[in-house]
Amino acid sequence: MSAPFDPARRRWLRGSLGAGVLAVAGIATQARPRLVNPCEASMPDDLATHPRVVAAWHGLDPERVWDCHAHLAGVGDVASGIRISPRMLSPWHPAEYVQRLFYMNAACVEDAPGRVDDSFVERLHDLMGDMPAGFKLMLYAFEQAHDGRGRPLPAASAFHVPDHWARRIAHAAPARFEWVCSIHPYRPDALDALESAVAGGARAVKWLPPAMAIDPADPACDRFYATLARLGLPLITHAGEERAVQGVGRPDWGNPLRLRRALDHGVRVVLAHCASLGEDLDLDRGAAAQPVPSFELFARMMDEPRARTRLFGDISAVVFRNRAPGVVRRLIETDDWHGRLLYGSDYPLPGVLPLTSPSSLAAAGLLDDDVVDLLDRLQLVNPLLFDLVLKRSLRSGDRVLPARVFETRRVFDRGES
Repeated sequence: MSAPFDPARRRWLRGSLGAGVLAVAGIATQARPRLVNPCEASMPDDLATHPRVVAAWHGLDPERVWDCHAHLAGVGDVASGIRISPRMLSPWHPAEYVQRLFYMNAACVEDAPGRVDDSFVERLHDLMGDMPAGFKLMLYAFEQAHDGRGRPLPAASAFHVPDHWARRIAHAAPARFEWVCSIHPYRPDALDALESAVAGGARAVKWLPPAMAIDPADPACDRFYATLARLGLPLITHAGEERAVQGVGRPDWGNPLRLRRALDHGVRVVLAHCASLGEDLDLDRGAAAQPVPSFELFARMMDEPRARTRLFGDISAVVFRNRAPGVVRRLIETDDWHGRLLYGSDYPLPGVLPLTSPSSLAAAGLLDDDVVDLLDRLQLVNPLLFDLVLKRSLRSGDRVLPARVFETRRVFDRGES
């Protein structure tokens, strides 16, 4: 049982954060009065029963709605095994330092000694109490960087959330959580670790190639891909530009086209955020390759025959301020993709208040004006529910994202038909 949520002890970011600091952190600086999450402890009745909140669940079977993109974090102050870069703890490295402060505030952690890791999980339990029975979060482990010989590089890793911590949290509350392992393919024991993770109930593998120093097009990944395909385990991997996590790998390892190698081995690949940020070289043009939006490469891959049963995109982060509204519009309007789009929140980032702007989405014609105030209030209380209601409220004209985008269990539960 989690400890009672105590907002009085959440003190992260209790100071002035000007636009310059936000810019250093990579967070949009458009005018907005709210910067710090107040970490409200309970859901007001008028929000819980609001017609728009209730309507967000109409047509959905909560038993089939698994948020497929949720992070665990901390500082390693309990037996979690979490490690965090000293740069993220030092104001002499302002980008990483302020990012950490925002993420911890978004998750409403306690800054008391020995309470950070546990309070992150306790907050998750509190938020899940506002969600209907059956709804689940898929909690991510996060592998540290490794060199080309499979040796760990802890000093070069922004953070590390080991598999055993994600597994422990999920196994302690199986009605609420699933877990996703994170295994570097260059590790000498990678295949054994993968088999062990599957035996322990892992639903997928998570990669962030530039941060973990993984080249998805490297032949050294082939044995790992073959094992993933044999086990039927999806690979959830970041694609496009990465701003949230620093790493030692090459930025171009996030190019979506480099994941074709995994597809050709029969792996089901989920491109996180639909590669909706940044540019990558169009490798299909060979020596004439020029940078194009990463999202356009994602779109090209989604339309390829090899991708019809193997390539998916999760819609986490696509509503953030640093994404173009046209990305959301195209996701809504491309019917052929809907069976391969998967709901994810990117928790705790929906709790970073400046990162999402319902009013901007409404101005772009993607939300009704009358839902903006509700969403602004909801974000302060429960960012998980906020993210789901927001995405269920998105529209392009009279078109919306259908229920199957949110009912993601079919992709990750091997017992599903």
